[in-house]
Amino acid sequence: MKLFPYGHATHPQWQMAAELTLAQVRAQMALHGYASSPTLALLYITDHYALQAQEILDHLSAELPEITDWAGTVGVGIAANNAEYFDEPALALMLCELPTDQYRVFSGVAPLGLGFEAHTALIHADASTPDLGELIEEMALRTDSGYLFGGLASSRSKTVQFAVGGDGNISGQGAARGVFSGGLSGVAFGAGINLVSRVTQGCLPVARAHQVTKADKHVVLALDDEPALDVMLRDLHISLEQPQEALAVVRATLVGLARAQTARQGLAGSDAPAVRQTGHFGNDVLVRHIIGLDPGQRGVAVAEPVEPGTQLVFCQRNAQAAKADLIRVCAEIREELEPEELPLEAVAALHASEAEAAPHPARGIAGAIYVSCAGRGGPHFGGPSAELQIIRRALGDVPLVGFFAGGEIARNHLYGYTGVLTVFTGN
Repeated sequence: MKLFPYGHATHPQWQMAAELTLAQVRAQMALHGYASSPTLALLYITDHYALQAQEILDHLSAELPEITDWAGTVGVGIAANNAEYFDEPALALMLCELPTDQYRVFSGVAPLGLGFEAHTALIHADASTPDLGELIEEMALRTDSGYLFGGLASSRSKTVQFAVGGDGNISGQGAARGVFSGGLSGVAFGAGINLVSRVTQGCLPVARAHQVTKADKHVVLALDDEPALDVMLRDLHISLEQPQEALAVVRATLVGLARAQTARQGLAGSDAPAVRQTGHFGNDVLVRHIIGLDPGQRGVAVAEPVEPGTQLVFCQRNAQAAKADLIRVCAEIREELEPEELPLEAVAALHASEAEAAPHPARGIAGAIYVSCAGRGGPHFGGPSAELQIIRRALGDVPLVGFFAGGEIARNHLYGYTGVLTVFTGN
């Protein structure tokens, strides 16, 4: 698989950002090793451009008439290789050369048809959509692998998604011009498209995991048969007799939840535990806010319905844990892409210094999509663009675009405070 041309730019005027981005992708399309006949475009814009989304899509699709399919969304920040754009007008574009019978663009007004057998899917969603969690689970069931990746659009103005298929319109969307609000949209991929995806979470447990033994919807009433509030106060080393200090600690604390089946598997040892001894969370742990305390029932309210049997651990966002876990998932992806015996060209490409790490097909990565939490980003990792720089150092200078989301999607779960890294491979 050839490298996917990509570009990104920031400018107060979207027209200038678009021209700068187009110049980058056109230059790459002329280079050896890059795709020269792409069919699918992934477009991400910051919310500074949200009101001009239709104009941007119309302009780019007119400038790239060979591209028949478009997908993407808006974020308070967007990602590109080695760079992130937060609180500034910017766009990122990646052009994918994929067999047209191996993917389908879909949207709320033009759902995925029965004639296409989806293996995985890239999902862009609107957080205001009713029953969103159920829609995500339903979409996962419509894929062979049960694996989705993507995130919720994030915007301080209009929330938009891009979805264009075929000759300018997805069958069934009528006169719609490819910019939507609400629901789900994205790209379903067939089994012929090789993807490797990993989830990274940047929270560190502050104490051991507990089992929920009594709960009422969002309120956890008992942990290990003790009042949940008492367990939390003990784990966090705080007291309600000093309310100001306790409130500050609780506000900085989250809960990691593993559903009952996952918790049982982990505790029984038949699977990797949801919360590892090293401190990092498994893929089945959902990180959620603490939304209230119930002194009367000695309960703790969290932003997720909880059932007895769920594994719960109190945790806090931690920059060092986030950095270490991001490096870990990048290493896992590289490990999966590296066969036991590599040709000399691939060895040189994979182990080149950062200065020499230009995109190279020998790495086996044609392009990558990174969806990270809007609460992460460079400042959480130590400086501007630090999160994306970690990925570049680990994977090399591969084509990459993405956005900073209001919630991240992986498998059939909706996460928070995570990053979802997915690469297209030629293997």
